[in-house]
Amino acid sequence: MPNEISTYPIQQFIELVKIADMSQKKEIKLDIKTAKILAFTLGEVTARLSQDYSDALKQLNAGPGPVEIRMDGGGFK
Repeated sequence: MPNEISTYPIQQFIELVKIADMSQKKEIKLDIKTAKILAFTLGEVTARLSQDYSDALKQLNAGPGPVEIRMDGGGFK
């Protein structure tokens, strides 16, 4: 897959939230560097999903073209 996006910062954040929840903490804190990396990663993932969705819609709309159905009355033998 071209231009892989590292989702590691998102995984780290989820793990941090999970640990905080299990230890019943009321809050979590991120230093600005970690927050910026997380925000950048979320932006990349969102942009990629948006582009992939747009590309998929274009492919569906392009499709194979109109479908032609002919009914000749058939017959049973």
